[in-house]
Amino acid sequence: MVDDSLIFKAVANTRILRPPKQRLATFGITNIDYYLLTTPSYPVEEGDMPLQAETVVREGKVIVQQPRIVTPYYLTRLEGFSDEAKRYFSLLVDQYGSQAPGLMYAYKNESKGLNIVPGELHTVAQNISQQLDKDKAKLTTIIQGEDTLWDVSLLKFIYDLTRHSLQGNLSDLGSRGRLGVGTDGVPSDARFYIEELFSKTLRDEADPSELKDELERWELFNEYQDRFFALFKKK
Repeated sequence: MVDDSLIFKAVANTRILRPPKQRLATFGITNIDYYLLTTPSYPVEEGDMPLQAETVVREGKVIVQQPRIVTPYYLTRLEGFSDEAKRYFSLLVDQYGSQAPGLMYAYKNESKGLNIVPGELHTVAQNISQQLDKDKAKLTTIIQGEDTLWDVSLLKFIYDLTRHSLQGNLSDLGSRGRLGVGTDGVPSDARFYIEELFSKTLRDEADPSELKDELERWELFNEYQDRFFALFKKK
C-alpha cells in the first residue's frame, strides 16, 4: 500500500495542460481521448547521464456515461481501480462524509498504449497540442501526471472534469426531479437509474448482473430482491 502522502503528492502534481474544449453533456455518452505525460521513473545508474530527456506518453480514451448522483461511500465500492485510487475515495469519505451527494460520470478507460519519446515533457506536450489544434480535436486532453501513480492523475482529471461541469449538469438533472436524497441516504437519481436498469433487463437490453451489482453497491438488494427474481419468471 502506497503511503497517503504519495497519493496527495500525485494529486497535487497533476496538471491539465490542455483541457477539453467543451463540458460533458448531461445526457448521453461523451468520448474523451487523452495523452497522459509523465517523467520516466526508471532508475539511472550512478554516473550514467542520459543522452537526452525522455517523456512517457500514455494514450487512451475515457468513455463517459451520463452523470449520476452518487456518494463517496458508493465510490469506494466501485471496481477497476488500484488500491491507491480506492484509498483516495476513502479519503473523500473521511473529508465529506459517506453520504455526501455528488456527481459521477461512470466511465470506462480504454488504454491505447504507452510510448517513450525523446524530449522534455512540456516540449512534447506543446507538439501534441499544436497537432490537436490543427485537427480541431475538441474532446482531447493532455495531462501531466506522476509516472508510478499515473492512474491517480487520471482520476484527478476525471474528478476536476466532473466538478467543472457541475452547474450545468445539476440544472439539467434538477429539471427532471433527480436531485433529491432519501432518508436512507440513497439519491433519487440512483432510484431512477435502478428503474431504468429493471426496464432494460426486462427487454434484454442489459445483463441482469449489471442490475444486481448496482443494487449491491447501494446495499439495496434486499429491498428489490423480489422484483429482481421476478424478472426471470417473466422470461
